[in-house]
Amino acid sequence: MPVSSPKTNVIVLALMAAAFLALLDTQVVATALPAMVSDLGGLDQFAWVTTGYLIGGCAALPVFGKLGDLFGRKRVFITSIIVFLAGSVVCGLAQTMGQLIVFRVIQGIGSGGLFIGVLALIGEMFSPREGARYYGWFSITFGAASLLGPTLGGILTDLASWRWVFFVNLPLGLIVLAVVSSLLHLPAQVPKKAHIDYVGVVLLVAVIVALNLLTSWAGVKYAWSSPVTLALAAGSLLAVALFILAQRRAVDPVIPLRLFADKTFTIVVILSFVAGFIGLGVLNYLVLWLQTVLGLDVEQAGYAITTLMLGVVVTSWLSTKVMGHSGSYRWFPVLSMAVFILAGALFATAGPDTGVPLTIVYILLFGIGAGLNMQALNLAARNSASMQDIGAVQGTTNLMRQLGTSLGVSFFAALMTSRLGTGLNERLGGEAGARLDKDGSLSPEVLGRLSSSVRAEVVDVYANALRATFYAVIPIALIGLVAALFLKDVKLAGGHGHGGAESGQSGDDTADSASAPRGDH
Repeated sequence: MPVSSPKTNVIVLALMAAAFLALLDTQVVATALPAMVSDLGGLDQFAWVTTGYLIGGCAALPVFGKLGDLFGRKRVFITSIIVFLAGSVVCGLAQTMGQLIVFRVIQGIGSGGLFIGVLALIGEMFSPREGARYYGWFSITFGAASLLGPTLGGILTDLASWRWVFFVNLPLGLIVLAVVSSLLHLPAQVPKKAHIDYVGVVLLVAVIVALNLLTSWAGVKYAWSSPVTLALAAGSLLAVALFILAQRRAVDPVIPLRLFADKTFTIVVILSFVAGFIGLGVLNYLVLWLQTVLGLDVEQAGYAITTLMLGVVVTSWLSTKVMGHSGSYRWFPVLSMAVFILAGALFATAGPDTGVPLTIVYILLFGIGAGLNMQALNLAARNSASMQDIGAVQGTTNLMRQLGTSLGVSFFAALMTSRLGTGLNERLGGEAGARLDKDGSLSPEVLGRLSSSVRAEVVDVYANALRATFYAVIPIALIGLVAALFLKDVKLAGGHGHGGAESGQSGDDTADSASAPRGDH
């Protein structure tokens, strides 16, 4: 069947709509959080409304990916939609903050299944080279969710109530469910006995929860040397060790360790971690630079950061076009890390006198760097996977990107806060501590009340502290650059995938026989 047949395009649009819902819910809920706190209370817990969603989604990535490999990707994807919609309904009906947090975890689990299900289904429906154009659609979906989310959340909260930021998922989600159920037909899988790795799932969740708590609390809620931080660090290491041991012994492990025998897969895992560490890890500090060092208000800073998102979307979309045409992905991760190094070096030399237009160019470079690796790494992972491992491969690489983001945010926060505290105490003495907000920053209101001379001192201290975070980008990106240079030029597999709308088989599972090249071993 033609890859671009109308039915196939309808299916892919439905898959993009599912990805849009999963990506949108982080953004749309953020705007409605104040209204949720006002209605339900629990100000000391509200951060878990977002954290619970992210933890659930992060844990679901490799688990649902592997379940799709075992039981059929369509079946598991439909289950993910149902879990996500059910989670959305109960979130909208929550009566306490505690209930909302629990229900957000459930919704997050569904969102992780949707996200990885879209990637895995595209990987099964099309060969890597055919699928490049649809990964480009994914880039546009990511940008639309990021740009529309905050605005949509505000509109729904103002016109209806915060509960509608969850109920709004139902119409589109039900349409996706109907389209995928009725139109998507994949070759039937030969029945085989599957052994679910329950121990591996539990240990993986323990790893993710421990690491997320560690990165959220260390250096912020608890000192780095506190018993809580040290216990979480030790618990994370123990959970990782036990998880690896469990994967060695499991019949059908969540993350098959044999995948790491493939050099391409191993390098993609490393690059995914580095890309997450830098690409989203520095985002908060770009905003802080705009507001504190350059003195922009929240709205102006938001417009400037939109430049970064546009850079991500446009570069990611264009890169998929080039990769689909040339069949090669190798140089995009290399260019990505090189651009990150350049952006870090430029910001490390910037200061209060750097104009807003030039700063926006620097910010755009971070967006270009992120866009160059986003879909290139997904395509490289797909190209390295045999058909029976698509879900596990995509789940593992995207999990590493998410973990990289969590650790990157914590690392940069600790680095900046340390430099900031030292600098403020040296310049302003004991007065600085009284003026610091809980998150280690000075609010615009506080800055506005300072005298011009003191404000200049504070801005200079902030600039120095933030420059330290951008200096740190350089060696981290250099590690990624070295790893990227070891990627071999394995051409994207061509031919035809399984199709989807008009397959001769009516089953909904994967076929073990179809396999893409495994890359370089």
